[in-house]
Amino acid sequence: MDSIVGIFNSFADAKRASAILRTLGIPDNRITALSPHTTDAELEAQIPTTETEQPGMGAALGGTVGAALGTAGGLEAGAAAASFLIPGVGPVLALGLIGAAIFGVGGAAAGILAGQAFEEGIADGIPRDELFVYEDALRRGRSLVVAFVDDSQIAGQAREALSRAGAESVDAARDEWWIGLRDAEREHYLGQGGDFNEDEAKYRLGFEAAMHPECRGKSCTDAKAHLKTKYGDDAEAPPFREGYARGQHYLIYVVETHKGKPQDEARSQRAA
Repeated sequence: MDSIVGIFNSFADAKRASAILRTLGIPDNRITALSPHTTDAELEAQIPTTETEQPGMGAALGGTVGAALGTAGGLEAGAAAASFLIPGVGPVLALGLIGAAIFGVGGAAAGILAGQAFEEGIADGIPRDELFVYEDALRRGRSLVVAFVDDSQIAGQAREALSRAGAESVDAARDEWWIGLRDAEREHYLGQGGDFNEDEAKYRLGFEAAMHPECRGKSCTDAKAHLKTKYGDDAEAPPFREGYARGQHYLIYVVETHKGKPQDEARSQRAA
């Protein structure tokens, strides 16, 4: 199962890209568009409605974070909408049943709605090493399209389609994320007596390893089995271990910084 991901500057672009993927034959229950959101008014503006909408759907969309919100005739292509909270990111809107399941959040209601769409094979296709890139994009006010495809030819067509639609690749976003951290991490490592020019690759590898859901909140010792399996002898290297420890500190900082903070406030502070 291949995962197809595109990062967009607006939710409108992400929704258009989702529509393009559907024309390639990718079913609705394997596509999701995700966007950070702030207010009920913004949420209503992003979800077009019709007279077939169920009574009270507008209020539900702006309601309790973590609740999956079902379907209504006014949702595009019959997709479901869900609002859920990602720690360190804030409230996120997903069009498509698998949105919350990708991040392992959303509560019992989201799990029930995602159950049928999240059939065998899709769970194994989630690139968990990339989830922190998705989170960073959402944290910066960008939107995502994620699709799962079990046909390599269609997967190739889907990636080309997203690129033509203006999507940034995950690899480019990952490098952009690291560039934003690199100077501070270089200064820290030099302060520890390390040679950053020599050790950056392993240091960054350890930093990114800390972002994996299996490792969050765990020391190198606690996550030893996972790290050894995935990274081999690199997991024992001092630059890797120092980067891993710094990655754990970064996660704590990000979660605490965004805890309970409205998305628009976070954006304003980043722009300041």
